[in-house]
Amino acid sequence: MTKAMPRIGSRRSGRIGSRKNGRRIPKGIIHVQASFNNTIITITDVRGRVVSWASAGTSGFKGTRRGTPYAAQAAAIKAIRTVVDQGMQRAEVMIKGPGLGRDAALRAIRRSGILLSFVRDVTPMPHNGCRPPKKRRV
Repeated sequence: MTKAMPRIGSRRSGRIGSRKNGRRIPKGIIHVQASFNNTIITITDVRGRVVSWASAGTSGFKGTRRGTPYAAQAAAIKAIRTVVDQGMQRAEVMIKGPGLGRDAALRAIRRSGILLSFVRDVTPMPHNGCRPPKKRRV
């Protein structure tokens, strides 16, 4: 008979409960990326770790409806609902992209009750870098 070895690194000897629900986040950064086809809302803490995210596609919109302002509003509400439950009160907003969902997402963020410290447009602008594609002939 061999002696049973004690399990040192087993999977069960971890923490009990979910780690995501344990964190309290008083302040965060809301990133809105609005393209012509979709709007992606990512909410991070101040160190840049993603806490919650949603897009128009994950909110149930498919095809050309993903680029609409209403889809962006629904995505923003869905992403913010989870972080409000975790205790977020203040946030900074970074908006990127030329899409239709930028203003609708910002309106939904304002109505959520989170105090906004500032709203910044971080759309990348070329300083006459790459040559643009040729014009479409329709």
